Amino acid sequence: MEAMETDQGAPYAGLTPDTVLNAVDSAGLVTDGRQLALNSYENRVFQVGLDDGRFVVVKFYRPHRWSDEQILEEHAFTAELAEREIPAVPALVLDGRTLHRFEGFRFTVFPRSGGRAPNLDDAGVREWLGRFLGRIHAVGASRPFEHRPALTPENFGEEPRRFLVEHDWLPRELADVYAGVSRQALDGVARSYERAGDVAMLRLHGDCHEGNVLWTDSPGNTGPHFVDFDDSRMGPSVQDLWMLLGADRAEQTERLSDVLAGYEDFADFDRRELSLVEALRTLRLLHYSAWIARRWDDPAFPAAFPWFNTQRYWEERILELREQTAAMQEPPLVV
Repeated sequence: MEAMETDQGAPYAGLTPDTVLNAVDSAGLVTDGRQLALNSYENRVFQVGLDDGRFVVVKFYRPHRWSDEQILEEHAFTAELAEREIPAVPALVLDGRTLHRFEGFRFTVFPRSGGRAPNLDDAGVREWLGRFLGRIHAVGASRPFEHRPALTPENFGEEPRRFLVEHDWLPRELADVYAGVSRQALDGVARSYERAGDVAMLRLHGDCHEGNVLWTDSPGNTGPHFVDFDDSRMGPSVQDLWMLLGADRAEQTERLSDVLAGYEDFADFDRRELSLVEALRTLRLLHYSAWIARRWDDPAFPAAFPWFNTQRYWEERILELREQTAAMQEPPLVV
């Protein structure tokens, strides 16, 4: 099946506006010609109008990234959450399926869910988010993913570092410096994991930053909605918490206290995982640079990230990793 998909260098070259509309029509819906490209680089996502006046959101998956089984496992997880009245946005079941194919593309249709970014300066909002994250994780801990990977120092740190160093992405004068600094950072990650010990792994959102939480104030529907489970995987529960905490240590402590006040109404939180906060931040930084490098042949990436792979970019990444190495030597947050 994967071989039918388009070339990874220009994976969406054939995804014309007509193809988008025809794909949605092929799933049993009737479009009215309206469409709007939404902000997404890994996949291609469109808001599409239907002839009954509604809108849907259509995601065309990047070829070769996830297997059908991995995509369907994500769909099953969000459906499981929605069945328990947890505000995740599940894929629509059309003609008995959530994953569809059209002219070599795999796609899924979602209901449109509007909203704004949550106000993370509001303690009540933070506690509210914590309650729903606790409920998500209570479901996520009930059984593991069978096909989706786990977030580990190997696949989010060691492997991305190897890719960058061995494929000559660094300027010659910075290559050795980056290799050494990134090695020190990953040694710090390893020590952080040793301090945390054998923490539980569960099904996560995986990319739970404020851009993937939509807040609504509609009567009877007030509160957060969690969207874009595309990076859902197995991992420690703190992975879904740390990106909501900010950067300053005092702010992190205050925000975490509020989030956990809601979270622990529905799920236990192992305080040993707080040793992983800066380690997970470090892994995300390493993974992010390698992610852009791997996608550089996709024409959307040079246009979206023109500063990537410049001298200044890598100087900033080296400084960032040095700061992370120091941060991982600090005691973990205490709440």
